[in-house]
Amino acid sequence: MLEPSGPIIRRPGPSRPRNFPDAEMGAWFLSPSAELPVQPSSRRNPETHLTRNGWRRICSPAFEEKTSVSLQGGIVNIGLGCIFSMVISTDSEINAGGVSALRAFALLGAGVSGFLSFTTLASADEAEHGLECPSYPWPHKGILSSYDHGSIRRGYQVYQQVCASCHSMSLISFRDLVGVAYTEEEAKAMAAEIEVADGPNDEGEMFTRPGKLSDRFPQPYANEAAARFANGGAYPPDLSLITKARHNGQNYVFSLLTGYRDPPAGVAIREGLHYNPYFPGGAIAMPKMLNDGAIEYEDGTPATESQMGKDIVTFLSWAAEPEMEERKLMGFKWIFVLSLALLQAAYYRRLRWSVLKSRKLVLDVVN
Repeated sequence: MLEPSGPIIRRPGPSRPRNFPDAEMGAWFLSPSAELPVQPSSRRNPETHLTRNGWRRICSPAFEEKTSVSLQGGIVNIGLGCIFSMVISTDSEINAGGVSALRAFALLGAGVSGFLSFTTLASADEAEHGLECPSYPWPHKGILSSYDHGSIRRGYQVYQQVCASCHSMSLISFRDLVGVAYTEEEAKAMAAEIEVADGPNDEGEMFTRPGKLSDRFPQPYANEAAARFANGGAYPPDLSLITKARHNGQNYVFSLLTGYRDPPAGVAIREGLHYNPYFPGGAIAMPKMLNDGAIEYEDGTPATESQMGKDIVTFLSWAAEPEMEERKLMGFKWIFVLSLALLQAAYYRRLRWSVLKSRKLVLDVVN
């Protein structure tokens, strides 16, 4: 029998909660005028536990088979009920462990499914838009960096000997090369090597003449239909603004020119096309054009594949932005001038205007 210990507190008898059955929660008793002992905080009786609404749960640690115990104003059922409660608690813990395991497996399955879905989407995006291009440290990408003019000259040589047979540059004239990669005499000599259709003459007929500095680079084909017919239906794009017309233009062009390889297992490329993972779809009509030693540079630079790729990309970058160096220089000049103006404004604000702003005027209204 459990005896109360400690000071006694009288409470009004609460009603028994319906959701606390004896079979599930163990042993409970109801005292209409229950005198509940207040256990000290440092020493709590392990056999008794206060619950809500004035009910007390009493469970013997030894799980003895007792049928009933009399207490003041109530009967407490312990023993078998408490053992049954412990069995249910154990089953609940097992069920809880099973639910936790199922949740863990569900989360793991969701993670694996998401990863596979992401991989599938990445593969589909790669097949549609091409492999993501690496980023290369181009020397002219800095804030105050300029073009490598020797590379521009070599890049024009690569264009003339490798690219000009299929690709046009309709927005570039020979005079644009003067002072950038060639002297005026050299540019005139290169322009004179081509024949330009001009006219009409005094007799109303068209004629051909040697090229001049004001002439544009020659077109490889008369029109788009002729270009498609000569290239199996593919149309070689104009290269004047190619580094601006493509996403991540410089890196894309370099990766495309140097990224040819054999198709992987399971990838079929039809006849007349070539596998390049950086090209959207992976199949491109242009064959690999840059090979080691394909040309001979005038300055003796070894004509490796990567060197030719760098030079032609530098040349195309200059063709798309010939004003870049002037723009950067003008921007630096404006920043310098505005910095001087800012310093002057700060000086007058701190040492001149602050004196006038903080002065105190005293008016003698009497005299």
